[in-house]
Amino acid sequence: MALISAVIFSGILLSTAAEIQETRWFWRRSKTPFQWLLCFPLGTRPSGRVFFWSYMYYLSRYLHMFRTFFTILRLRKLVSFQLVNNSILTFMSFLWLEFSQSFQVLAILIATLVYSIIYGYRFWTAVGLPCACFPFVLNCQIVLLGCNVACHVGVLSLHFMKGGCNGIGAWWFNSVLNGAILFLFLNFYVKMYLGKRKEVISEAMEEAEMMQVKDK
Repeated sequence: MALISAVIFSGILLSTAAEIQETRWFWRRSKTPFQWLLCFPLGTRPSGRVFFWSYMYYLSRYLHMFRTFFTILRLRKLVSFQLVNNSILTFMSFLWLEFSQSFQVLAILIATLVYSIIYGYRFWTAVGLPCACFPFVLNCQIVLLGCNVACHVGVLSLHFMKGGCNGIGAWWFNSVLNGAILFLFLNFYVKMYLGKRKEVISEAMEEAEMMQVKDK
């Protein structure tokens, strides 16, 4: 999965750079390259090399779904956040392609970069190499969600400032789905954090009681 994410990241990065260089004459008076990434011009069609890699990302989401399915069969358990997250992301990828939605290039670049790092780290620890002293995967997911929120704000700003962004109708629905993912993640994070905190407190209380017994 790390290799697939890295290939998609490299492919869409190179394709986007070439697309910007070849079509910049058309929109350079109204937008910068970064603004183009956030806000496609109205009438953009889902064709060309950039959307090819967007389609590859959409297909890769099914690999994530199959991986989730096999995890359920093997371990008989799975965090509900992971299951819902994979389902929503697959549907969101379909919306990106169907409506030539703005912001999808940045979303795919950020997601594939983070996923390649996460799966690379999991492979690193699986072969017995030392792991990080902090929740690495969880922090990567926080970075991914934070970047998505920032990009959504950027799309909304450009839509009203630059005369409209392509696929904004699907973007609104996409924002609702992203909000659902953010809510589920925060709920999962709070439960995990509070659970660990309670364990630490209970262990400290047990140690204190044992010390009191020894003193007596």
